[in-house]
Amino acid sequence: MAQREQIYRLMLLAELLKRKQKGVTYDEAYDYLDQKFRDKGFDLKFSEKTFKRDREQIADILGIESSYSRTEKNFKITEMEIEEGTETVFDNILLIDAYRQTKGNSDIMLFEKRKARGLEHLNGILHAIQNKKIITFNYTKYWDEIPQKRVLEPYALKEFNYRWYLLANEKNKDDFKLKTFGLDRVSSLEITHSTFTKKTIDVDLLFKYSFGIISSLDEDPIEIVLSFDAVQGKYIKSLPLHHTQEIMSENAENLVIKLFLVPSFDFIQQILSHGDFVEVISPKNFKNQVVDKIDNMKKRYKKQKPMM
Repeated sequence: MAQREQIYRLMLLAELLKRKQKGVTYDEAYDYLDQKFRDKGFDLKFSEKTFKRDREQIADILGIESSYSRTEKNFKITEMEIEEGTETVFDNILLIDAYRQTKGNSDIMLFEKRKARGLEHLNGILHAIQNKKIITFNYTKYWDEIPQKRVLEPYALKEFNYRWYLLANEKNKDDFKLKTFGLDRVSSLEITHSTFTKKTIDVDLLFKYSFGIISSLDEDPIEIVLSFDAVQGKYIKSLPLHHTQEIMSENAENLVIKLFLVPSFDFIQQILSHGDFVEVISPKNFKNQVVDKIDNMKKRYKKQKPMM
């Protein structure tokens, strides 16, 4: 129980420091934690010494460093370097806590109604990756709907667009190549007793210039310039399309950004999802690809008979 309370306390303090950029005093932190702990039925054990130790752990674990401000007489963030994966996990912890608070009140937090994404396989596959275990499962592609047995050496898991994918090498193939397998299309997963020798691969590098789940190593990335109207631009600034996104110009009419990546089918779909709020400025050949998609959409609608 003590470990659970400590994790909960660290989570709350980190969230409080991030939210109150002007700083937090020990008394403010105590009152905030006391209320949260009483709501949970926990017994709060929190002193100034504990506050100091917690802030040190938050710096070590999450990269959120804080120090005492003599002028403000409080503690505030001095440096924040949260790794992408760590921040995602932290956000999910906050989401779980919020869900528990509203459990039984489905009209307070409205979750998207999505089908299962194969998350039931996560723990088993993680175990296989960490212990270098060969796995087998039946995999069903969307376009043929015929399950095929795969024997794989699992390397990593990647998330994209609310789905999780396994990166693995097919055991019975001559050439080593990491392929992606959607967990929502996996069935009859088995973790064998056989092990494999893991190759040293920089998985992050495989997808550094990718958009989606297709590795970008086989193609050279290009600079893509997009222009969004001012309102849509605010969304693009708050939730960048890609980690390479940079703002080129911004005014009352539009936001112009550039990205450096390998354009994929998923990236074109992403651009089309913004409708007439976005325009591809360059390069010309990529712009033509998007225009072709738009023309095909127009042709499809022109073929339809008018609805009575």
